[in-house]
Amino acid sequence: MSLLKLIFYILAGWFLYKLIFQFIIPVYRGTKQVRRQMQDMQDAMRQQYEQQQRQQQQQQTAQQQVPPRQQEPVRKRDDGDYIDFEEIK
Repeated sequence: MSLLKLIFYILAGWFLYKLIFQFIIPVYRGTKQVRRQMQDMQDAMRQQYEQQQRQQQQQQTAQQQVPPRQQEPVRKRDDGDYIDFEEIK
């Protein structure tokens, strides 16, 4: 009977070993890697968003600092006497 128990414990240990090292640990590492990649992606998107917000704020402050141009009165050009050209056939 003890030989049968020994064989059972060896088989149970072998299956437990295979379960842990070929299923549980790889799944754990995979989920850990996916979470890390998602966090990195979220950080990159957050940085990009913050950079765009800073650029928009800089553009808005630059637009506010530049005074609007005053329109100059339209000057008529005086080139002297102008004679219309007529084509003679």
